[in-house]
Amino acid sequence: MSELRSVEEHLATVLAAVVPLPTSAVSLADAHGLVLREPVRAAIDIPAFDNSSMDGFAVRLDDVAAAGEDTPVTLAVVADLPAGSPDDPPLHAGEAARIMTGAPMPTDADAIVPFEDTLGGLDDSLSTTVVLAAPRARGAFVRRGGQDARVGDEILAAGVRLGPLQLSAVAAAGVATVVAARRPRVAVVSTGSELVAAGDPVRRGQIPDSNGILLASLAAEAGATIVHRGAVDDDGAGLRALLASLVGAADVVLLSGGVSAGAYEVVRMELASSMDFVRVAMQPGKPQGFGRLPDGPLLFGLPGNPVSSAVSFETFVRPALLAMQGRSDLARPVLRLPAAVAWTTPPGRRQYLPAVIDRTDPTRWTVAPATAGGSGSHLAGGLGRAEAYAVVPADVAAVAVDDLCDVMLIA
Repeated sequence: MSELRSVEEHLATVLAAVVPLPTSAVSLADAHGLVLREPVRAAIDIPAFDNSSMDGFAVRLDDVAAAGEDTPVTLAVVADLPAGSPDDPPLHAGEAARIMTGAPMPTDADAIVPFEDTLGGLDDSLSTTVVLAAPRARGAFVRRGGQDARVGDEILAAGVRLGPLQLSAVAAAGVATVVAARRPRVAVVSTGSELVAAGDPVRRGQIPDSNGILLASLAAEAGATIVHRGAVDDDGAGLRALLASLVGAADVVLLSGGVSAGAYEVVRMELASSMDFVRVAMQPGKPQGFGRLPDGPLLFGLPGNPVSSAVSFETFVRPALLAMQGRSDLARPVLRLPAAVAWTTPPGRRQYLPAVIDRTDPTRWTVAPATAGGSGSHLAGGLGRAEAYAVVPADVAAVAVDDLCDVMLIA
């Protein structure tokens, strides 16, 4: 029996085979979820100009420096500046402009007096205003142009996924299109003559195909477009025909089941010339297959048990999909949390335990197995409760209460 390959060794093999996907210019309206392949630089200053951060009056500080409840200062209101106004009215001694939040500051003004600091407020603001409190300094309630970014500054680096906040930042910088990677095209194939569609009647020996929806959903969350999802039986002809149809249509094929050492392992039997089948020092997920069809998609052979498939996806497939898109960070966030209960670990293999996080005490989160069965690879129902994986090194014999664990967040 061959020696176990480390997780790092197998992941390195996978990533070495990844080829970056093509890029194109994409409008912001179509860019959500894509990965930047070129930096975004500001086309305009942010803010684009000096503007008011309050509704009130643009003033010259020297005119109102002595204003107070007992020493009110009356100013003549000579202009009205709503947001979007292009006007730049001159202000002389004793004059002010009514101004709304976001409107450009008059060149002659150097501070804002909010309505709240005047006698009449908004209700008495178009002819004169009586200032009852002086601004704290020049520039009070003024948002300076370019304070956040200047033209040419890098707003986002290459490798960043474009979520809502990132798209907003790009738009604020006056940029309408970005250079992003195409989404990976992924086909998901469950193998096994025992599989039936979820919801169909199940006779003795049959099980619902849960891996198909599992892997398709995980791939979509990693930025992929799903071009096929289905199941094939163990006779081999269906798998051969399907793979032939996917050449040129898919970048990655995810195969679940059929990779172990049994008598009916259709993936191992049909793809021995295109894939390497190895044993990885992890639990669950020890049997793994990986390769590429000639001039075709990458092939991942994942174990058929649902927890094994889920863990294998997180460990090997997700990093590959992100790398294809040019993501700068391939890893999930990891917390270091104390164990709420004790559990056993497999000897000589890194454990990926489906876990839940107890946030009852916000100052001391803890982690525990998602099911009483721990990391059993067949516990498909309990997998739905998992929000993380507790990752325990291979040299740890057991986890005791309050032991610190690496917790990889997946939800």
